[in-house]
Amino acid sequence: MDWDKLRIFHAVADVGSLTHAGDVLHLSQSAVSRQIRALEERLNVTLFHRHARGLILTEQGELLFDATSQMSKRLETAEARIRDSEDEVFGELRVTTTTGFGTLWLAPRINRLYEQYPDLKIDLILEERVLDLPMREADVAIRMKEPSQADLVRRRLMNVTMRLYATKEYLDKHGAPKNFGELENHRLVSQGLTARQVNESVAWLKPFLEHNQGSNLTLNNYFGVLQAVLHHTGIGVLPDYVSDEVPQLVRVLPNDQSKEIPVFLAFPEELRHSKRVQAFRDFVLEEIKTHRLHKNEKV
Repeated sequence: MDWDKLRIFHAVADVGSLTHAGDVLHLSQSAVSRQIRALEERLNVTLFHRHARGLILTEQGELLFDATSQMSKRLETAEARIRDSEDEVFGELRVTTTTGFGTLWLAPRINRLYEQYPDLKIDLILEERVLDLPMREADVAIRMKEPSQADLVRRRLMNVTMRLYATKEYLDKHGAPKNFGELENHRLVSQGLTARQVNESVAWLKPFLEHNQGSNLTLNNYFGVLQAVLHHTGIGVLPDYVSDEVPQLVRVLPNDQSKEIPVFLAFPEELRHSKRVQAFRDFVLEEIKTHRLHKNEKV
């Protein structure tokens, strides 16, 4: 099968337009159209439904697009490995983690990585969905549980615990609960019980959340929880590292917290020797070491 035609097909399927694909490929619309027709004739199938709002893949087109997507990701991986230099770290690195960890811990530190490697291009993908690393949806992931996918290199970075926090202003106005039962007199701000990354993070509060009939607020990431707490909405369930970054937080019920939650860094086996991945891994490990030292100094 003609690789050039497949490349053009993939571009058209990706953007849903002959014109836009032509712009990406630096080809005329007519040239793109001819290549698509030739591919359809070669396969004896229709790959696209023509629609007023653009092109929509047929069932056969979907099958081919799945194949070209996998080919594209494999080629990107090969390119990344070829471009990795023994002496230089440069190029794109796609890093995925949760919105909370990415915004509250990683993003504030990322400039120190650029100071070491100014030619890196970091694409930081923050979302609760677990991206598929073997399918190259990202190069590196930092996750709040051990990855279950095969063919991944993984390393346990640290443990976090979930704790209760509020602002001094909130506690001055509403009082501080002295025990677990008194939480019923307060609005609890947390991730919902069905959030992807919850697990242990609210397991120790689950009975309260399920049976409390009071006014609670749930959000789908910890950055949102933090913003609500900082604006005195209630008592928030937040990771312990947040208190080191946000001095306005006051810990509530200091003897209560969740079980430890492991934080893992993972990347595909095929990127084991990538200089960019190694640089990012070493940067994260150094930041964690520095964070621990500062934390111990405070204690």
